Amino acid sequence: MSSSSREAILAAARLTAQARGYGGLNFRDLADDVGIKAASIYHHFPSKADLGVAVARRYWEDTAAELETMLAETPDPVRCLRRYPDVFRKALENNNRMCLCSVMSAEYDDLPDAVKREVQRFADVNVAWLSKLLSAAGLVSSRKSEQRARAIFAAVAGAQLMARSRSDISLYDSLIEGYRAAGLLPA
Repeated sequence: MSSSSREAILAAARLTAQARGYGGLNFRDLADDVGIKAASIYHHFPSKADLGVAVARRYWEDTAAELETMLAETPDPVRCLRRYPDVFRKALENNNRMCLCSVMSAEYDDLPDAVKREVQRFADVNVAWLSKLLSAAGLVSSRKSEQRARAIFAAVAGAQLMARSRSDISLYDSLIEGYRAAGLLPA
């Protein structure tokens, strides 16, 4: 099976997991989505846990690359922090989906340990990036940057969850503006 099949499986699994979580990953449904036999998925992913690890890892790696690209395009840390909520907004724009790792975090107790580690890595990548920019912008001391970064990450993910539960992206935008008005995010 080609690497393009593997990529197609990962893409389909990402969309499924963003809508239905780890529990919604089903090899037969994914095979139908990709147009292959379910048994073919096992060639690349011997188990559902292997698929979950791969899709969560790819998700945080893609997000890390997107954050670094944002920083390269917008070297002003305050402007980057202002753009950060757009990363989560994109999922809502894609048929009211959620951040893959946020959905999987809600299933935490039911995840295999290897998948849990990848989901945690997503949060760690986001918090580290936010912390770095908060310090660089001089918005908080380096000693307090991680605490503030965690608050921003949790608030943005929470805004996404509220907006998804109402299928209302304008609610997400309103909540983000509220965070800016309250001083959690730069205005």
